[in-house]
Amino acid sequence: MDILTSTTNGILTLEFNRPERKNAITGAMYQTLADALLAAEQDPAVRAILITGKPEIFTAGNDLDDFLNNAGADAMNESRPVFQFMRALEGCTKPVVAAVSGMAVGIGTTLLMHCDLVYAADTARFSMPFSQLGLCPEFASSLLVTQAAGYTRAAEKLMLGEAFLAQEALEMGIVARVLPAAELLAFAQGQAAKLVKLPAASIRTTKALMKRARSALVKETIAAENERFSAMLSGGEAKEAFTAFFEKRKPDFSKFD
Repeated sequence: MDILTSTTNGILTLEFNRPERKNAITGAMYQTLADALLAAEQDPAVRAILITGKPEIFTAGNDLDDFLNNAGADAMNESRPVFQFMRALEGCTKPVVAAVSGMAVGIGTTLLMHCDLVYAADTARFSMPFSQLGLCPEFASSLLVTQAAGYTRAAEKLMLGEAFLAQEALEMGIVARVLPAAELLAFAQGQAAKLVKLPAASIRTTKALMKRARSALVKETIAAENERFSAMLSGGEAKEAFTAFFEKRKPDFSKFD
């Protein structure tokens, strides 16, 4: 299975398990993640959630073949699995821990902004290459990265779309701690176990209060980003970027203004 799910000692673990495709995420995988999060929200046996990947890679982001095969008029419709997943993650009242090792590309970085405790291996690398694909930020990343890192650093990451290392992610406030790769998963599991032992109502209330001030703005930003993303997806720059990707050449954006 491309997403492994298991619940042990109050912790629901969601693991990207598609290493042959660098854990690239398909619509079916998003649906599995969404369903698991929604079920966990209603299950009193689940008191914390852990999202992780493989030691060599967290996720390469969207599976572009799958994404483009569904990139019709409703490609960014909010009923689609990716929206169901991100809506479930953003609205999850229970604590969510993420353990990131290797690359976290695109939505692989974006989703971290909606988690509570994010830990990275010293091998982790992050990127939000939306501009390189002729697109724009997604799921409130234009807001949340800027809030975490400040405008100038966020501009560098979102406009240039270049990869950055775990230590810089720590300095930007995207992750809480960087650990040796061999220690990452056990540490993240230990942090989740601590949350399980704490009063569940207290954790939920604390999380809700911390997110209260930004909640409406996050939803507003997601809507604004989605409107622009949808329009740009059918534009010439995105078509050139995706064509160049599959043809394994550098895109030429010089004819666009």
